[in-house]
Amino acid sequence: MKARFRDEELSDEWVKQSEEWIGAHKQGPFFLFFASHDIHVPRVAHERFQGKSCLGPRGDCILEFDWCVGELMEMLDRFGIAEKTLVVLCSDNGPVLDDGYKDFAVEKLGDHQPTGPFSGGKYSVLEDGTRIPFIVRWTGHVKPAVSEQVVCTSDLAASFAALTGQAIAENQCLDSFNVMDALLGKPGAKGREFLIQQNNGGTSFGLRMGEWKLVRQKRPYKTQAVVTKRPVVAPTQLNSLYHLSDDPGETRDVSAEHPEVFRHMVELLDKLIADGRSTPGRPQPHD
Repeated sequence: MKARFRDEELSDEWVKQSEEWIGAHKQGPFFLFFASHDIHVPRVAHERFQGKSCLGPRGDCILEFDWCVGELMEMLDRFGIAEKTLVVLCSDNGPVLDDGYKDFAVEKLGDHQPTGPFSGGKYSVLEDGTRIPFIVRWTGHVKPAVSEQVVCTSDLAASFAALTGQAIAENQCLDSFNVMDALLGKPGAKGREFLIQQNNGGTSFGLRMGEWKLVRQKRPYKTQAVVTKRPVVAPTQLNSLYHLSDDPGETRDVSAEHPEVFRHMVELLDKLIADGRSTPGRPQPHD
């Protein structure tokens, strides 16, 4: 019976369930993961949002998502726990328009450019595939500001563990760093020194270090099979270096102009892949 639901009512039900759950746990520590379906395909907004954005189902679902966030924030205020609750709003990847559904996401885009000045998109290691909206709110603790520090969603595990005094085992969260001070916007706080990225097919990598970005992509090339004499496709690696301050769209490879930076980042990426982790070893928790 629980599987008999209308897609149009999912967001309303998740907001309702969240309110009941927060109300039941407001007296003690709690963790709520609100995994909204908006704006993922199939994009189906409630009837009261349909047609309101003039941008098709995609725009309508963005309106619905905004409403959900507003409802959650109002709950925290109403329950009197806004000053005790850290809120993080983020996505899991950069934008994508055409997911194979005929929902007019491309046709009704208008002048809006979801990719901004960046290249790529969902599934890629280019900047537009990995740069995401990331907002932190903690009433009374975080001052409104824009941060230039680099953080990653994988850092939330180590950061929350540090905030709550929890230990992380040696074989867990191998790419999670404690960037809590940067998340809270503390003066002088630093984010990551580097960030390794991987596409969802596992064929490409990115390494971000400050204003530098190394992109390693596997590209096929045709060769002649020794026995069959038929052309076959084999993978080859191509490393490119980009200076994001001057070239946020990653359009110009400057590896030849900066050989020392290029060599250092190639070696670091090789080491991180070989190590299977980017964090240093952690002390084992004591019994």
